Amino acid sequence: MSEVTATPPRRSPWLYAIPLLVFAALAAVFAKGLFSGDASKVPSALIGKPAPAVTLAPLEGLLRDGQPVPSFGMADLAKGKATIVNVFASWCAPCRVEHPFLVAMADSAAVKQGKVALVGFNYKDEAENARRFLGALGNPYSAVGVDRAGRAAIDWGVYGVPETFLIGPDGRILDKHVGPLDGQAASRMLAKAAALVK
Repeated sequence: MSEVTATPPRRSPWLYAIPLLVFAALAAVFAKGLFSGDASKVPSALIGKPAPAVTLAPLEGLLRDGQPVPSFGMADLAKGKATIVNVFASWCAPCRVEHPFLVAMADSAAVKQGKVALVGFNYKDEAENARRFLGALGNPYSAVGVDRAGRAAIDWGVYGVPETFLIGPDGRILDKHVGPLDGQAASRMLAKAAALVK
């Protein structure tokens, strides 16, 4: 009896290319998502909603013009003026980078005339370190609230420091900038805030 060896049918080379093509397509989709858009524009579920109803403790021992610097809460954010809330910490290197732009904001006509308030949200910091930070670099804030445990930051949807929020005259969050402000971002946010109150 003769043995007949059956040869398997030959597969098309395209069959081997299909997994590679699927992988390349997925890699292209992920790369586009990773490298497109503005990294400082992280979507926030709080945009358009009232600022969280938390009241922060004042920064102990912080003085301005010989008077204690107050804290702030939701009631302070809905007083008919735009408010810029900057989340900062003394241990945060990018906070040092953006600080001169906050000082320039505090010197702007909109802030000096009381149309826009600039307040600080001190995140997971020691009071002494925060006072030293503001003493060395200047205190641009009319109020500073302390969130030592980081619980209020969760309510605000803070990803990390620094972050800056724009609050409308009615207490609603209108904009959020993630990361350190630069000159352009600071100017844009201040112009947007000033335009809210005539």
